Amino acid sequence: MYTYPSVLKVCAGLGNAVVGEKIHCCVVKSGFLVDVVVSSAIVCMYAKCKLFASAVQLFDEMPHRDVACWNTVISCYHQDGQALKALEVFETMVNYGFEPDSVTFAIVFSACARVLDLERGQRIHEELIRKGVELDAFVGSAIVDMYGKCGCLDRAREVFEAIPMKNVVSWNTMIGGYSLRGDTQSCLQLFSRMNRERIRPTSTTISNLLIACSRTSDLRHGKIIHGCLIRNCISFDVFIGSSLIDLYFKCASVRYAESVFVMMPKEDVVSWNVMISGYVTTGSYFKALDLFHEMRINNVRPDAVTFTGALSACTQLSALEQGKEIHQQIKADDLESNEILMTALLDMYAKCGGVEEAQMVFDKLQVKDIVSWTSMVVAHGSHGQASKALNLFQDMLKEPSIRPDRIIFLAVLSACNHGGLVEEGCHYFKQMTDEYAIKPALEHYSCLIDLLGRSGRLKEAFDMFSNMQDIKADAGLLGSLFAACSLHKNLELGVKVAEQLIEINPDDHSTYVVLANMYASSGRWDKVRKVRTEMKERGLRKNPGCSWIEIDKKIHQFFAEDDSHQHAEFIYDCLQSLSKHMRKKRSSMSLS
Repeated sequence: MYTYPSVLKVCAGLGNAVVGEKIHCCVVKSGFLVDVVVSSAIVCMYAKCKLFASAVQLFDEMPHRDVACWNTVISCYHQDGQALKALEVFETMVNYGFEPDSVTFAIVFSACARVLDLERGQRIHEELIRKGVELDAFVGSAIVDMYGKCGCLDRAREVFEAIPMKNVVSWNTMIGGYSLRGDTQSCLQLFSRMNRERIRPTSTTISNLLIACSRTSDLRHGKIIHGCLIRNCISFDVFIGSSLIDLYFKCASVRYAESVFVMMPKEDVVSWNVMISGYVTTGSYFKALDLFHEMRINNVRPDAVTFTGALSACTQLSALEQGKEIHQQIKADDLESNEILMTALLDMYAKCGGVEEAQMVFDKLQVKDIVSWTSMVVAHGSHGQASKALNLFQDMLKEPSIRPDRIIFLAVLSACNHGGLVEEGCHYFKQMTDEYAIKPALEHYSCLIDLLGRSGRLKEAFDMFSNMQDIKADAGLLGSLFAACSLHKNLELGVKVAEQLIEINPDDHSTYVVLANMYASSGRWDKVRKVRTEMKERGLRKNPGCSWIEIDKKIHQFFAEDDSHQHAEFIYDCLQSLSKHMRKKRSSMSLS
């Protein structure tokens, strides 16, 4: 009974479950399993070796149990992500008359924090106060963490200040609570106190401080912490480096993020992922894909997060071929079961024109959530397949577990707009507001007003605009309505819309140009002169027409009557030759 617990503790420390199971067999044969200390040691061994099911099974078979054994099983459920089950076992333990110790309470408060069960956590804490239990740093830190994660930072601070001997975990937990709220000032004040009390910060301390700065885009304090790291010769591990990179990207300081990445160890996929994600969020899509390819060259194996970031870059660049290559790599790495990654892949195909490929990915999804359904509706709608988009939406409505949201209704209205389906658009707008009680946003109104305007139902469009509630008039919405007035030559309504547009943005030349053209087409030359005079007085000029094309990852811009491009002469020769061919083709067609 003395030998077995010691040997089992060694197995637990080494994580050697094979030898541990053999010793379990010896214990059974020798009859020592009835000893609560020995059986508890076996439960602990299984738990430390991550064989939670075996630990719980043996616990359930034990005729006698001690507090250590209960703690092990509660910890098993907590480590296995079953926090509610851990709390349930704790309640059973108390009901059986066992007195929890500091280990029990630390696990239980951690479980309450994980499921944000503030009510239960408060009840257990009050019970401790009623019994007069003095909080050590271990339990105190768990209570602070629970209150912090549940948003009760004032209560967390009270408990923190009451801990007589605060260790680094206590300080980190309190700083972490303020960090979650983005309270940089409180984090830095605690950090300053921590230094005065000669508590050496850990990488967790620094990461929490940097996360707080990142949440509020506080570049100045972020740089101060970065400087503190350099002065104290604290090496950049993955956590600190990643937090720094994230901070600099959030503050749009890409150059600083790149300099941190250069100094970081590159073996871990996390550092690469943070950089790729950062490049995507700052719009540096080419750099994101370049880094993805560099990562492969450096033999760092991408994970689902890496692929998701790379696919986002492909989506923004409409880089369908590169997206297909990444899809092949996902297949090779056997990651097609990852739902988040497959949703990103579906979105890439949908937005890059690969509608058939998007449909194939969608059909293979084991769980289709609202995001994947929305991506497919967008895919069909934006490629002129309005009927398919609406049919798909009807199929989604048959799914009992999915309730449509404002985003998928926007996709449906957009599909109706692309297909010119006016009645259907009106129907779905009404369904959104009446049946699902979704309040229309500016985007929904814009879509439907544009649809009505293009179809010539200008009065309905203008009435809808006039009756929009709690939404400020938007230049983009008015612009599309104004364009519809110009298209259908409705001068009277066009003037009303133009007046509101000029009031919102008096320096936009396009409104004056379109209005002058509308007056000219109606023969109102006095009004044309008046509009042009107003343009002249305001110093407005019509911007030249501009177009661009992407070749070998470089954007080439062209303006009307522009000869500044280095290959301008060659380009104009090609255009002239093309024009001749077009004229010849037109002539031959008219003769035939």
